[in-house]
Order: sequence, then structure tokens, then C-alpha cells
Amino acid sequence: MYMINKFSCFICLILLFKCIMAFAQESTAIMGKVIDQNGYEVPYAAVGILQKNIGTTSTEDGTFYFRVTNNELEDNLTISSLGFSNFSIKIKDFLKLEKKEVVLKEQATNLSEVIVNSVDFYVKNALKNLRNNTVSKNHQLNILYRRWSVEDNLCRFFIEHSINAIDRGPSSYLVKFSINHARASADYRFVKTEQDIHALKYMEYNNPLRQGIDLKSYKWQKTENSTYDNEDVIIAKGVIENKETLSLYIGMDTYKIYKLEVSKIPKQGKSIISTYIYKKNNKGKLYLSYHQREWKGSGTLSENVKRVMMSNGKTPPKHIPIAFRHEVYVLNIEENKSYFDTGDISYNMDMTKYTTSYDHSYWEKLSIPPNTRFYNKNIGELVNLYGVSLENQFKYSNIRQ
Repeated sequence: MYMINKFSCFICLILLFKCIMAFAQESTAIMGKVIDQNGYEVPYAAVGILQKNIGTTSTEDGTFYFRVTNNELEDNLTISSLGFSNFSIKIKDFLKLEKKEVVLKEQATNLSEVIVNSVDFYVKNALKNLRNNTVSKNHQLNILYRRWSVEDNLCRFFIEHSINAIDRGPSSYLVKFSINHARASADYRFVKTEQDIHALKYMEYNNPLRQGIDLKSYKWQKTENSTYDNEDVIIAKGVIENKETLSLYIGMDTYKIYKLEVSKIPKQGKSIISTYIYKKNNKGKLYLSYHQREWKGSGTLSENVKRVMMSNGKTPPKHIPIAFRHEVYVLNIEENKSYFDTGDISYNMDMTKYTTSYDHSYWEKLSIPPNTRFYNKNIGELVNLYGVSLENQFKYSNIRQ
């Protein structure tokens, strides 16, 4: 009897410990919207608890969503964006707000129209200090990678990967990456263009900071001024013989590059427009926060599709417009190597070639950013093709666990 009671007490202690752990891990959703003083959305703002590297990036609609545990309720929620003063409020006070809208105040720059140093000077120093200004040691990025496939100006396929990638910052290349989870819509494409490598690698290769910028190849000029985190920012625009434009948002005191935009002029019917946004960790070092890219080109119909069109009395075109639209959110950064988890290293191939099982519960728990107009437009086109909801497309188009 004594042994039974002793065993029962042991079981109770285990259950009590599990309850305490579960309570400690209980999370709270932090969601809201970032607007300016005129009520307009503020896109791509850094939102989170800076000291703990917890947070997200606001969407193009200014909305944001991430989760915190009870341990973070006393911490400060900080929001920063180019052109605005920083905003800070305790998490517990933010949760009490009836309307979860954060109004950022515009911050006037102190720069005069005449800048003592040339634009080339700031670009040169930004590139020189790139490694020192960014998280340049191995760190793990938890990435949400989205790709939409567009054919004949209509979105016909969507694929989404949750990725762990080991990075060394924009002055280097990714060390390795692995696909944790994947899900895809029904495939309504008729050209079915594939990428030779994973889209994540193209994100790398299209970033001029990783490629190395030949300063002398560009003609530089200042386009405008801005601010970020109480620092004056100069926007330097470089042009290469009307073939490519590159805009760098450079802090004038630290030479940090907070944002860059690339536009490659069409070559053989192809063009690329890219945006890369960086935010600070708890030590003030920059790491990738958000990326958006669109590649446009043309495709050729297969013989089967041509025959179907001809049988319906239609003349097949020689080429049709195609595009890939990419959107990348960095959901988390981990700098402690002991917590790195890249799983099985992924082979480098098109996103559709991975056979990771679809785990509905995983995607439900993931801190996915709120849907935006851009997201809803693409998904709306997919859903309207055959009247099948995206959730049902996920359910029947993926290998399930």
C-alpha cells in the first residue's frame, strides 16, 4: 500500500510539473496595425521585443502578428520604420488597448540639401563597413518563403516553405538550409516553369550586397533623405547604363544599409524587381527581415496544350507571359549555435521537388503574417479558377502525415 501511494505521488508530481511547464509556455497573440499620422499604412516596419530578438515585420498593409509567452508581458514592444520616430509600449499595456493601432510620427531629417561628402563616399563606406554592421557570424533564420506562379497574367499555383537557414549575413552566402514544412495549392499551370535551384538561393544571388558591388560601375546620385532610429539616412541611387538601378538606404552616422531596392531592365524578355529590408538585433547589428521579388519572362506552350487549344478553335500563341512572385518573412533569428536546428540538409532544386509531408497543425501554430491585399489578390485568382478553397487545395494537393 505504501509503495502504491509513493508511486501515485510520483505520478502526481510529474503531472504537476507538466502543468507548470505548459502554463509557462502559454503564448499570447500580439497583433495590430502600424499607421502614420494621416491614417496610412506603414509597411515593413520592424515590430517586436528588441532585447530578446522576438518579433516580426509589418506587412505591406501595415498589419503584424506574432506570439509571446507570459515571460514577455513586462517587456517593451518597439516599432521602428524608415522616416518615422520609434514607438515603444509595454506588451501588457498594448494588450489593454481597445484599438490595436500604433501611430508613428514622421521624423524630420536634419540634413540640408547640400551634403558635405559625395554620395559615392557614403556608398563606399557602407560597403566597407558591411560586415561589421551586420550579423556576420553563423546565425539561424527561420524563414517563411512564399512563391506564386503566374501564367498568362493569372496566378495559377502557390507554394510555401518553412525553412531553417544558416546565414553569415549579406557580406557572405548562406551556409546551408533545410525545409521543415511545405504546402502547395492545386497546380493549374499549363507551362509549369521550374527554377534550376531553390528560390531561396535566387534570393541570395540577386542581392547585390552578396554578389559584391563594383562601385565604379554605377553612376550615383542622392534621390532623397530619410531617417531611421534617430539617424539621418541618405538614399543613394546607382544606375548602370540604363540596364540596372540600385537604391541603398544608408545611415549617415553608422553607414548601415537598412534597405535596398534593385530593378534590372528587361533582358531577352526577362526582368527582376527586388526589395531587401534589414532590421536590428539586440546588439544593433542588422539581419534580413523581409524580401519581395518579382521575375517576369515568357514561356512556350507544350504540344499537348497547343492541340487542346486548336481543337477548341483557338490559335496557340508562340509565347505567353509568365512570372514568379516571391515574398519572404524572417520569423525568427537564433544566434546561439547550440539551438540551431537545420534538420536534414536540403538538396538544391525547384521548390516543387520537395516531398515534405503536410502537417496542418504546424501551419496553424506558426506565426504567419496577416493576409495582405497582395496575398489575397493572388490567392483569390487561384480559388476562382475552379471554385476550390485554398484550405481544400492544401488538404488534397499535399502528402499528409
